[in-house]
Amino acid sequence: MEAPTWFFYATACLTTLVLILLSRRLRCRKLNLPPGPKPWPIIGNLNLIGSLPHQSIHALSQKYGPIMQLRFGSFPVVVGSSVDMAKAFLKTHDLTFASRPRTAAGKYTTYNYSDITWSQYGPYWRQARKIFLIELFSAKRLESYEYIRKEEMNAFLKGLYLSSNTPITLKDHLSTLSLNGISRMALGKKYMDESENAIVSPVEFKKMLDELFLLNGVLNIGDSIPWLDFLDLQGYIKRMKALSKKFDRFLEHVLDEHNERRKRVKDSVAKDMVDVLLKLADDPNLDVKLERHSVKAFTQDLIAGGTESSAVTVEWAISELLKKPEIFKKATEEIDRVIGRERWVEEKDIDNLPYVNAIAKETMRLHPVSPMLAPRICREDTKIAGYDIPKDTRVFVNTWTIGRDPCAWDNPNVFCPERFIGKSIDIKGQDYELLPFGSGRRMCPGYSLGIKVIQSSLANLLHGFTWKLPDNMKKEDLNMEEVFGLSTPKKTPLLVLAEPRLPVHLYSQ
Repeated sequence: MEAPTWFFYATACLTTLVLILLSRRLRCRKLNLPPGPKPWPIIGNLNLIGSLPHQSIHALSQKYGPIMQLRFGSFPVVVGSSVDMAKAFLKTHDLTFASRPRTAAGKYTTYNYSDITWSQYGPYWRQARKIFLIELFSAKRLESYEYIRKEEMNAFLKGLYLSSNTPITLKDHLSTLSLNGISRMALGKKYMDESENAIVSPVEFKKMLDELFLLNGVLNIGDSIPWLDFLDLQGYIKRMKALSKKFDRFLEHVLDEHNERRKRVKDSVAKDMVDVLLKLADDPNLDVKLERHSVKAFTQDLIAGGTESSAVTVEWAISELLKKPEIFKKATEEIDRVIGRERWVEEKDIDNLPYVNAIAKETMRLHPVSPMLAPRICREDTKIAGYDIPKDTRVFVNTWTIGRDPCAWDNPNVFCPERFIGKSIDIKGQDYELLPFGSGRRMCPGYSLGIKVIQSSLANLLHGFTWKLPDNMKKEDLNMEEVFGLSTPKKTPLLVLAEPRLPVHLYSQ
């Protein structure tokens, strides 16, 4: 008697399933994966990651080596923690790792992956990068805005003078400097002020920026375990959606004002970066049409990127110098010798201040703004250092670990600017020991502006003021803990006293 037809179908399906599972198992066995801790079911190695992920991963890399495989929930993650590994991921195999994983932050805070940070590798991102490098951050355009940076620097220094000998939160002043400068360069004016008609107050906007950087760096459970995403266990997605609405309200206002002005003036010339973006959005010859949401996403990139990196870095620099007064003294002696005491430091002076430059580099080594560069994703199966990296593996480069690698640096945990004197190590992405702005295709396109603001801010703070801790606080009591996000600011904002050290008339310019 013939067996029923369904029996043959069931047997065939079962056999096929067994063969698929067996082939996958055999294929997995053949892969030579990087070393790493054994993952738990469902959560992988998330149990090993604390509130400061870069430090947790640093500790693991000390055990498992410069290339290490972890598992975050459902996804394999490879971490590079040495100069050689950074070069492999960011240069040798840059194209293979040129895309980004899809995360909640990219979806909800950057107009569905429309900004330059989270957009996927492809025609849209390549066009965005071209716009940023050639149109927005060209040497000519940045030079044309130098007068803005100079005016805002003078206002910043005057504000510090008016707060002389009163405890101030330094980062608030630094953020205002950066925010006012980038607002005028990107938006054409200071949209954040204390007037009644202001669309948003400076305090509220700074909180929005802090939230943006925090949420873009968090380890959201739903990004690692997708089937739990809808639960929003940590509440991050709710916060992302609320933040997105706040930014969108502000950015809509900015674009509406710019478009109204452009309509009133025939053949208007672009005065700021938003004008440039809106003009490009009208260009029918672009490879990819620049939609309104893209203009808003790029504008948000300009404001956030132009504010956070410099404020965080300079606050860390002053914190380190307060712990080492001898470095402070050496820096002021250099500035007095080169600049004198009758004018402020200008951007053109920076090349003549190698020690101040070294302080900036040393700060970025020990306190990189991005301690783990934004994650990349492997676009195809590849090999790194003899290990197999399967397609869709997420990849991090831990610059925090690289900055503390004894193979790359002598006495790596000591703040010592002298290590850069007479050395050609730069921050432009070609020296893999020092990558504050990343490297390769996904390097921060605004690094040239960022380093200008960092250097000139630091130089003038050292030139114009003597810095002290308040209330007889000792340097040993200075809190140097971090908060993790897409950037890594101080956990406890630096409270300081500023004493003017130059002739009074300079502070009223």
